[in-house]
Amino acid sequence: MNRRTALIAGGATLLLAGCVTSAPAVDSSGNALPQVYRINAATASEIPFRLLDAVNSLRAARGVQPVSFNAALNAACLTHSRDMAVQNRPWHFGSDGSSPLLRVQRVNYTGTFLGEVISETFQTELETLSAWMKDPDTRAIILDPRARELGFAWYQETSGKIWWTLLTGG
Repeated sequence: MNRRTALIAGGATLLLAGCVTSAPAVDSSGNALPQVYRINAATASEIPFRLLDAVNSLRAARGVQPVSFNAALNAACLTHSRDMAVQNRPWHFGSDGSSPLLRVQRVNYTGTFLGEVISETFQTELETLSAWMKDPDTRAIILDPRARELGFAWYQETSGKIWWTLLTGG
């Protein structure tokens, strides 16, 4: 085998090796298991800004002004994400019966509460945002032209399940 043939054969081997993918994990019934997105310390510091950039890109595409993070809204989101995990259900009411409006009042948010978007998933923040954008109700909250501020937080269980909360205010 000459050098050229060896290079071509080696390149083809690498190309084919790159095409091989591992099979997705399946349960005992053969159903695909969700891919778990593990959030570590390095990723945790990047997540809020990736989400904010993505939200503002979506808003810009619709001609809507950008939003910025509000610490009080972020705190309300974190509290609710942890509470949903405790309740083991994604819904807008806290274990104490609190509504999103009451939660933003509790953190002394001085703006106008506009909306809340929640999710229970194993997916990334951008995959979750994509799912929210497919639903007319959650998309309307994210793209609300009255929104000036955003709160965003999550809680990840040891199983990998993530509870996401996003709040908007004006």
